[in-house]
Amino acid sequence: MFFTLESFELCGQGLNTSWLLGYLSTKGRITFTDTSYNYVTEIRKVPFTDTQGNISDVNGNLLMSSNGIFIANATGDTMQDGGGLNPNLYTDGYKQYGLAMSYANIILPMPDDSNKYVLFHQTGSDVILASTEIYYSIADMSYNSGLGKVLSKNNIIKSGTFGAGLSACKHGNGRDWWVFSISINADSVYKYLLTPDSIYFMGSQYLNLTASQSWAGQPSFSPDGNKFSFATGYGIPSLNMWYYDVRIFDFDRCSGMFSDETLVPLTADSLAGFGIAFSPNSKYLYVSSWQTIYQLNVDTINVSASLKVVAVNDSFSSPSPPFYTDFWEMYLAANGKIYITSGSSVVDLHYINYPDSADTACDVHLHDLHLLNYHARAVPNHPNYYLGRLVGSPCDTLTGIHDLAAHDFRFSVSPNPNNGNFKIMYLLPQNKSGTLQIFDITGKEIYHQNLPPWSTLQYISLPKIADGVYQCTITSNNQRVNKKLVVVE
Repeated sequence: MFFTLESFELCGQGLNTSWLLGYLSTKGRITFTDTSYNYVTEIRKVPFTDTQGNISDVNGNLLMSSNGIFIANATGDTMQDGGGLNPNLYTDGYKQYGLAMSYANIILPMPDDSNKYVLFHQTGSDVILASTEIYYSIADMSYNSGLGKVLSKNNIIKSGTFGAGLSACKHGNGRDWWVFSISINADSVYKYLLTPDSIYFMGSQYLNLTASQSWAGQPSFSPDGNKFSFATGYGIPSLNMWYYDVRIFDFDRCSGMFSDETLVPLTADSLAGFGIAFSPNSKYLYVSSWQTIYQLNVDTINVSASLKVVAVNDSFSSPSPPFYTDFWEMYLAANGKIYITSGSSVVDLHYINYPDSADTACDVHLHDLHLLNYHARAVPNHPNYYLGRLVGSPCDTLTGIHDLAAHDFRFSVSPNPNNGNFKIMYLLPQNKSGTLQIFDITGKEIYHQNLPPWSTLQYISLPKIADGVYQCTITSNNQRVNKKLVVVE
């Protein structure tokens, strides 16, 4: 049952376009387009609080999701064999609302298999208040008329003591995936590699920074894959004392190594927090405590000196006390804006309108996205699914994908024009404009059109041209992708 609140001509396109909201009987969904979003309320079984993994197909149609309790299909009901996720007593305590762990799920496409998806997941423990296993489960969407089936579940890839949060980044070869979990005291990272053959534990790395008594946050990579960050925080509630910092690293997509560690203490803030998000251009890092949103320029030499306060909570109640819109988790959406949830169940979300802009020009809108359902905490854990190979790097050696661009343009042309009219769909590098050119068989340009940043679809009407084979080319950010176009009467 759907009730449309806001609708736009374009639908979402891509693996990262869906955000599922709410845990009560009436829930919601936001589907992001290149410049805006669609929001609808809906009735579905799967609820979400802190934990949300989901993935859509290339056209933006939701395929599967998980709240840490079970794996749901596109209808929001349990996928075949998708129940019983993360088996322990801690998980059992959250069956009604979804697991209460930030970034505890992430879903990745299986390399070289368009039907299979891998859910990496974790849960807590009633004994030590930490995650004691990192699991993976595999779903195949070719079963049940596209609704999928879980083939393998709760496979333990690593046992230990881990803080909340999983993160992933495309390997520099453009095919495989790096996946990471962090030790409970935030001084080490554990590395896993997803390949077409298997999932491997690749060892751990000491991060060479002061250990924390505990931590909880959103370990996140910049969209270009070159930076990694997470926040740590712990406190002594009886003394009303809190300690909070953000940790930033360079990342090598070939070796999986972290380097150039930077620790930025947030000593002016008396409250810890969870939120981490990079700007679309990877230049700025946003960090939130429960009451303050900070911006850091990670491209500058002295990152600590770039720290700016860009928003302070105004104690707005949504809709009434004690449901206040503090700051909890952050989400860089497919439309280039960053959305911010609250720790309590509210009907209003915050967002950063221009996250690529410095200081307060980023334009934070407090409690300005209004919902028709209650939502608490959860944002999707979406890596940059479209990060391409690292051109010219030591690991740029795979045959069969070497001719692919470093960026996945997702370029498609349909249908073959019998009257000069057709549609193109594409994904430009973030924040970059592009050009469309069409060449005849002699290499002569017969059509040229500019493509604005964040656009994903254009309807093309060619002048009368001869039948034959033509080449469509999109160029953006010094990268190029080509498609053949066959013109027939």
